[in-house]
Amino acid sequence: MKKLVLFAVAVIAISFASCGNKAAEEAKAKATADSIAAVQAAEEAAAKAKAIEDSIAAATKAIEDSIAAATAPKK
Repeated sequence: MKKLVLFAVAVIAISFASCGNKAAEEAKAKATADSIAAVQAAEEAAAKAKAIEDSIAAATKAIEDSIAAATAPKK
């Protein structure tokens, strides 16, 4: 009977050990996914800021060209 109980305890101990710590693995995977999402969001924000900056620069250049054309001496 002792051998049977010891065998059952051994099986239970091995099954617990083989399961591992899934909560830690899931937390690590979630942290990685969150980090990737944060980097992607930062890249998108930088791209939008660059697009706005380029748009403002193009509008400023167009205004400067219009002023230059209007004030240029006529031939």
